[in-house]
Amino acid sequence: MCMFCKCDTVKQSITTHVVNYKDCIIVIKNVPCEECIQCGEKFYTDEVAEQLEKIVAAAKQLMQDISIIDYTKAA
Repeated sequence: MCMFCKCDTVKQSITTHVVNYKDCIIVIKNVPCEECIQCGEKFYTDEVAEQLEKIVAAAKQLMQDISIIDYTKAA
């Protein structure tokens, strides 16, 4: 169920996750998500959210101005 519009139907989708960290931008593409068919809001499963945290933590160690990471190749 969508937390924003309360629609009961979501579909599997792919999105891009962007994090601003200090003076850096971390872009993680091809992130699996669930998308509300009514309002388009996207949600991550707990497993995906945990993996995103690990990817972001690793990218922060690189301290590049821009990091672009493919979720499907980061595991």
